[in-house]
Amino acid sequence: MKVLGLITEYNPFHNGHLYHLKKSKEITGCDYSISIMSGNFVQRGEPALVDKWTRAKMAIDSGVDLVIELPTIYSSQSAEFFAYGSIKILDSLGIVDCLCFGSEIGNLNELDIISNILVDETKEFKYFLKKYISTGCTYPKARSLAISDYLTLKNICPSNINKIISSPNNILAIEYLKALKKINSNIKPYTIKRINAEYHDINMTGKISSATAIRNEIFKGSFGMEKIKTAVPTATYSHLKNFLNKYGSFNNIENYIQIIQYHIARFSKESLIDLFDIENGLENRILNCIKENITVKSILDCIKTKRYTYTRLQRLLMQMIIGLDKKTLSKLYLEDNLYIRVLGFNQKGKILLNKARKKAKFPIITKFANYKKIKDDNLNKIIEIDKRATDIYFLGLSNYNGKKFDLDYLISPYINTQK
Repeated sequence: MKVLGLITEYNPFHNGHLYHLKKSKEITGCDYSISIMSGNFVQRGEPALVDKWTRAKMAIDSGVDLVIELPTIYSSQSAEFFAYGSIKILDSLGIVDCLCFGSEIGNLNELDIISNILVDETKEFKYFLKKYISTGCTYPKARSLAISDYLTLKNICPSNINKIISSPNNILAIEYLKALKKINSNIKPYTIKRINAEYHDINMTGKISSATAIRNEIFKGSFGMEKIKTAVPTATYSHLKNFLNKYGSFNNIENYIQIIQYHIARFSKESLIDLFDIENGLENRILNCIKENITVKSILDCIKTKRYTYTRLQRLLMQMIIGLDKKTLSKLYLEDNLYIRVLGFNQKGKILLNKARKKAKFPIITKFANYKKIKDDNLNKIIEIDKRATDIYFLGLSNYNGKKFDLDYLISPYINTQK
């Protein structure tokens, strides 16, 4: 038995993900797979197209053996925290042998060189980083420039260094490697070069298209649904249709405009600075832009500055409505305690769960109500945040008139019983 770990969002599960799954098993020699997947809100700071249980169904029915939820305190954060939380859970299971992730470069050695710089954080690197931040660069940009300068200083020059450290999947790959080193994990990393579609491609490119392009087509209506049919597995298409029939629409960040306006209107300038990760001056832009704009996109365009990227601001808005203030996050990160929430599995996944129950460092939860038996205040706080995120997620589905609260208690993990 050899177990593969995957870190995913599956928003939605498409043919590129299927290729990744199959190719990962091939190059690692693994015969079992576990996916750590974002919950109802994803890393870009927006609601997933469909809920976490539907996305778990897509993955399980397409060949993933076990899907575990990445808690909200990590899933809607920067690449560094997203990666750390995912690696922490995979490692804690005690049964994962390999990790395989996509990257634009497809070269593990070059990614590893950069991850070592970020783990070691030498005086020279810190000097370069501080220099670029002081010029007004965003943190990601400053870090990229600092890495480039440090490599030049040490005469270590991977080809296309600037492209490596500015491409989204490479950035995540570097963070995965960094996290593996930080927790001293024995999981062996592998990488696969992305094929055809780039991460942020907005146009369909045939059978292998980006999740962004697929979502863009879906939001065009029935014609869009037909157009994506060749870009996703049959199971994904079926689950998307079922979700649409049940809830009347797919979810997106614009569905939360009134919730966002309400939450931000409750804050004073002082409380915005105190509660959230923003610097002096941005609070005025946030409060003014909320009053002057009627869509989330226009609000973000209005607030955006050189230092605060669109994605970072989008995450900030989601943190505000979910209640992820910096004090709460800092405390929970310091405790470094997590739980293992099962969203779905097949027959092979059942074997994995039985094995993990004997070795896992964190509690495994299949029945949500059982979390109340856990006597750990910080862990209960993390779980309560996930519950709140689910409640808020379903509030965005305004065409659905059914029950929207406490669904974490009501929806069981998906089980595919086919052998």
